[in-house]
Amino acid sequence: MNRTVKQEQVELMREKLKRAQAVFLADFRGMNVEKATTLRNELRAAAVDYKVFKNSLLELAAKETDFECLQPYLAGPTAVAISYDDPVAAAKVLSKFAKVPQGAFVLKAGVLSGKLLDVAQIQALADLPSREVLLAKMLGSLQAPATNFVGVLAAIPGSFVRVLDAIRAKKEGN
Repeated sequence: MNRTVKQEQVELMREKLKRAQAVFLADFRGMNVEKATTLRNELRAAAVDYKVFKNSLLELAAKETDFECLQPYLAGPTAVAISYDDPVAAAKVLSKFAKVPQGAFVLKAGVLSGKLLDVAQIQALADLPSREVLLAKMLGSLQAPATNFVGVLAAIPGSFVRVLDAIRAKKEGN
């Protein structure tokens, strides 16, 4: 690669990093082509950019961004997973592949909203429910008081009707 191509790649990566919510680094040594293809497909389905990028160029691209703290982890073969929307989905896919016992895919580190994450924190992020599930739980929590209030309001006339029916039944029985 000549210098201008490298500069273009660095600028392109810098733009991706500026838009990113989360970035994860992994060592992919030992992965066979089939597993690598499966990983790429699953990450693509989760709207995550996955790229093997030269460490020195990634270091240049990360300068003056929230992802500059990843510099100590840029050693050896490094794959970069960039999530723009849902970092939990990216963490789920990456941690699933990192749990394979052969150790062919190893997470190094990540950054979420400017905060450096170690492997244990990435695993904890992966254990979170998806965005849709969290939104559904929040909506359910917001709806519960209104539902209970409607139930209480409906119970008052119902109780009144039952009392009137009991009085009617008592008068008819005498």
